[in-house]
Amino acid sequence: MDLIKKNFLIFVIFLLALSHSFLKAEEEEILIQAVADQIQVLTKDLKTLEKVVYKKSDIISSSSSSNQSSNLNEDILTKHLLKLNEIEDQFRELTNKFEEVNFKLDKLSSRVTKIQSDNQLRFADLENSNPENKKTKTKKNLPGSSQPADFGANPGYSVSNLPEKQETSSIESAQTVITEEPEKRESLLPDKPPQEQYEFAVSFMKIGDYETAEFALKEFIQKNKDHDLAGNAQYWYGETFRIRQLYSDAATAYLDGYQNYPKSKKAPDNLLKLGITMVQLGEKDQGCKMISGVKKEYPKATKSVLQKAQYEQKKFKCNS
Repeated sequence: MDLIKKNFLIFVIFLLALSHSFLKAEEEEILIQAVADQIQVLTKDLKTLEKVVYKKSDIISSSSSSNQSSNLNEDILTKHLLKLNEIEDQFRELTNKFEEVNFKLDKLSSRVTKIQSDNQLRFADLENSNPENKKTKTKKNLPGSSQPADFGANPGYSVSNLPEKQETSSIESAQTVITEEPEKRESLLPDKPPQEQYEFAVSFMKIGDYETAEFALKEFIQKNKDHDLAGNAQYWYGETFRIRQLYSDAATAYLDGYQNYPKSKKAPDNLLKLGITMVQLGEKDQGCKMISGVKKEYPKATKSVLQKAQYEQKKFKCNS
């Protein structure tokens, strides 16, 4: 189609060139107009022809592609069917082999059982035929199975010529009692102000040395009963026991902190942990009362403590 267009255009150009050399200007315009009209007609015809050709080519290509796809699908289906047949054959072979192995195992198990029973019979026959086993053994009396006898009837023990009365020599009472004082434990806390002593004692909690923290905090409380940090130290003292699951000691420490330092910053924590520990010790009613009492007695406690108390109430089902 492109070749036809090119040839036609060359022909038109050639005609224009001829007309330009032989005709006048007016005749040239008339001829150009006629040629233009003819070109338009020819272009319309070419477009119509192109549409028809493209439609036919599309129909042919679509039909050929559908035929190819159908053939391809048939080939794939055939391959799958062949593969399935192969798998079925392999499965049959494996099933047959499995049944053979089971049959052989059953036979082997029965043979082993028979051999074991035969060996037991042979060992029994050998024991019975052994002459040493046929010797009669003297019967030994077990301790306490003989006839009763008088106490002291042992031949090596004589009860004759004993004095009628036996005198006991008096033992003088001890004039003095030696008392031993317990060894004094060296102080764990440094010789510094109470604030630094408290930080030193709590530092053992941070590193996980709860036993040393127990003694350090106890010493701090004994030396600084009236200090503002004594209530905090009492709380951490109870924590040393709770973390080690010594709940009875922990409950005692929390109770002391709640009673002795009711206005301490850690007083709400002491009451909350006391309630939790009581529940863990089996005293659910008492523990739940203490947990629910945190909000009543310390309404201005920190938000985290109040949320923790609410959570523990739900956890232990205190309201049920």
